[in-house]
Amino acid sequence: MAAGGELQLLGSWYSPYAIRAKVALGLKGLSYEYIEEYLFSKSDLLQKSNPVHRKVPVLIHGGRPVCESLVVVQYVDEAWAGTGPPLLPADAHDRATARFWAAFIDDKFFQAWRQLMRSTTDERRAEAFKNVVPQVETLEQGFRECSKGKKDFFGGDAIGLADIALGSFLVWIRVVDEVSGTKLLDEAKFPGLAAWAERFLAVDAVKEAMPEFERLLEHYKGFLAKLAAPAGYS
Repeated sequence: MAAGGELQLLGSWYSPYAIRAKVALGLKGLSYEYIEEYLFSKSDLLQKSNPVHRKVPVLIHGGRPVCESLVVVQYVDEAWAGTGPPLLPADAHDRATARFWAAFIDDKFFQAWRQLMRSTTDERRAEAFKNVVPQVETLEQGFRECSKGKKDFFGGDAIGLADIALGSFLVWIRVVDEVSGTKLLDEAKFPGLAAWAERFLAVDAVKEAMPEFERLLEHYKGFLAKLAAPAGYS
């Protein structure tokens, strides 16, 4: 389906935050122009469209930019409320709950998992993994509460905001597990999240938005090599 007015998405193929925007647009069935951005050579369009953070994703709708991934997802849901499935529930309390878990994923889970992702030694990986597990335990409990033990997703029977927030990291989680020798979403420890992850990744709009595992794995190995170098990343 063509979106009303010009619709562009500025993103990077490996960015989990850009993946959120792609999934939301895909679920709504919207057509858009995708513009690839590069970490070390950001376009004038990106810097003009997001002068505060200069990060992806940026959704440009009719010449007006919308920045920050969770804001973009909610904007897509509101701007095309009559198109495709809703990404936020109609009930105000349920909407607040979805936003709570999306914020938890960014503020708590990601901050802990990021340390694992950036670890370059076995010792640091072991410590980081130990620190991220309690966040996953909280998410497992949150999923049980949101799904009431009967629904497929945080959002109920269909993908919603919290699903997109966490699901955008799934291929990254598997890539980091591959390198680190870990299994973060262990089905024995986190059966709800493990089954949820498989359902999420099986959705067509998700499959189209996700990076290819091997390509991301090579990208991540290159990232770690630079991180471990004397200059490294800041």
